[in-house]
Amino acid sequence: MRVITGIARGHRLVAPEGMDTRPTGEKVKEGIFSSIQFDIEGARVLDLFAGSGQLGIEALSRGASHGVFVDSGQRAVKCINENLRSTKLDRMAEVISRDSYDYIRLTPLKFDIIFLDPPYRFGHIAKLLPLAAEKLAPGGVVICEYEKEAEEPDAPEGMALKKVYRYGKICVSVFRKPPEEDDEE
Repeated sequence: MRVITGIARGHRLVAPEGMDTRPTGEKVKEGIFSSIQFDIEGARVLDLFAGSGQLGIEALSRGASHGVFVDSGQRAVKCINENLRSTKLDRMAEVISRDSYDYIRLTPLKFDIIFLDPPYRFGHIAKLLPLAAEKLAPGGVVICEYEKEAEEPDAPEGMALKKVYRYGKICVSVFRKPPEEDDEE
């Protein structure tokens, strides 16, 4: 597992051992970032169920201004911190050891990009997507990764499904919140 491009290009990342952490494959990660390439520069990013932090780190490497990484597992938090230090992206990031549901419900922050890559087979996407929509800045995107057998998530109110990508056993849905309308027109 490595950073694909940007200022940390080629850096190897570590993942928590002995957990059900399922790092996003390189082909899937390339597809995700190809679909949001014009949204990354200067973006505020939230990586929920961050695991190794590779999605948020890739976004920071490509020009995002700030990343928040949330995971409740201590081994995951340790790996995220190690990966941020080794890529020298730690000054642009905040790592929070907390339940992802608690964080998304309680944070007052708004984000431009939110990655939802929770453990499979528990229906987390359907529960988290409406909460993520409330924390998304106008024009922002939510990227959901889930298993092919899962039901495709519905767009929450105020958001539109931009695209669904299929990579073998993995699906990725990209949802977008429309930009604010200019009232002066």
